[in-house]
Amino acid sequence: MDTSRISSFVSGLWDAEIVPQLVEYIRIPNKSPMFDAQWREHGYMDQAVTLMETWARSKLPAFEGATLEVVRLEGRTPLIYIDVPAQGVTGKGTDETVVLYGHLDKQPEMTGWAEDLGPWTPVLKGDKLYGRGGADDGYAIFGSLAALLALREQGVPHARCVIMIEACEESGSYDLPYYVDHLADRIGNPALVVCLDSGCGNYDQLWLTTSLRGMTGGNLTVQVLEEGVHSGDASGVVPSSFRILRDILSRLENPQTGEIVPKELYADIPAQRIEQARRSADVLGTDIYDKFPFVEGMKPTTSDLTELVLNRTWRPQLAVTGVGGMPPLDSAGNVLRPKTAVKLSLRVPPTLSGAEAGKFLKELLEKDPPYGAKVSFALEKDGSGWNAPALSPWLEEAVAKASEHYFGAPAAYMGEGGSIPFMGMLGEKFPQAQFLITGVLGPHSNAHGPNEFLHIPTGKRVSMVVADVVARHFQEASRA
Repeated sequence: MDTSRISSFVSGLWDAEIVPQLVEYIRIPNKSPMFDAQWREHGYMDQAVTLMETWARSKLPAFEGATLEVVRLEGRTPLIYIDVPAQGVTGKGTDETVVLYGHLDKQPEMTGWAEDLGPWTPVLKGDKLYGRGGADDGYAIFGSLAALLALREQGVPHARCVIMIEACEESGSYDLPYYVDHLADRIGNPALVVCLDSGCGNYDQLWLTTSLRGMTGGNLTVQVLEEGVHSGDASGVVPSSFRILRDILSRLENPQTGEIVPKELYADIPAQRIEQARRSADVLGTDIYDKFPFVEGMKPTTSDLTELVLNRTWRPQLAVTGVGGMPPLDSAGNVLRPKTAVKLSLRVPPTLSGAEAGKFLKELLEKDPPYGAKVSFALEKDGSGWNAPALSPWLEEAVAKASEHYFGAPAAYMGEGGSIPFMGMLGEKFPQAQFLITGVLGPHSNAHGPNEFLHIPTGKRVSMVVADVVARHFQEASRA
């Protein structure tokens, strides 16, 4: 395998075809079902599927026997399923399967975009393509096929590859288990799973994700009145719904430190992960927090860099992501409001059950309501995290060489604070599989927030790494 040819082919394909496709993809407001209940009627998800399907079909003739199907189970988001048979040789090593995963649904718009940018307005500035979804995770299908096409271009053999692109990941992948079960016989028993929906600590080297936090959350509502009343008449008599809500939240989160209070929401951190966190802190330094747009004078939760890495990868953390029951500031009168509601997003450790955490959270928040207020917590989502199995020697060596070839720097390992439910699901179903979890969401790329961008050179290099690792997987399987 000629790595320089891999680099040249992938880079050329990205420039000529993939970036223009991503530009069009960014224009489509195909928000995940949690953020667009009428996604079927709006048709944006189908537009995104059609865009990707059309491009992918144009590439399939390069692979003998390859097929593509948009699978649609009743009442569920669609899934793109591509099956590329083993290429190059037959016999030993060709009966194994590599699964490559990504998603095409997007987070909602979010406020705060720069004046010349927007979620559905693709803007190319130098090496960065701005807009929602390019990096998270629209590039995955293009990057996966680019990797396989690069191998095909120079006749490098590889095992059977299955590409799965779901449309429900940003809603917790609640449709995906049904598709995995529906397609189980066709998927087979994967030996290697490649996921391109993760992050990177910098753009200078390959980053492998070693763990993912799980999550749970929903809407917490505190109601004290049937309707709003004059605050001058009621304050001091009627307890404020906002104050009660603050009190209830303090059961979950220490308001001074931000630490999660219940010990039931923690898990033991493996020694290897602590050591990897230390090494990541050494590599990144203050980039761990410098990447965030802090206001002037603001500081992170601690100055201990290793603890910051562990906080965002292995410890539970709470974010309040939405508020209900409050009027805008310019129309807020002197009224004691009847209720206050907040949307909670609780990240939980990789080895903690998301479902059990959700049950615990509901009981914790609803029990013994102060003053007899009406308190309800509507659980919206729960998903367990994932802790990667140890890399096989061949994969560890392949990753190290690929990072040096295409990034010119050693590979790095770190957990991620976000969730990819697919990983935990596959980890349970295929405990013997090896996992290569990586991505392009690096400093300032701001997935889910304003000014999200895809760092194009990293997208190219990740595609090159995937090509290299898939080829080396076949070499290893042929020797086994």
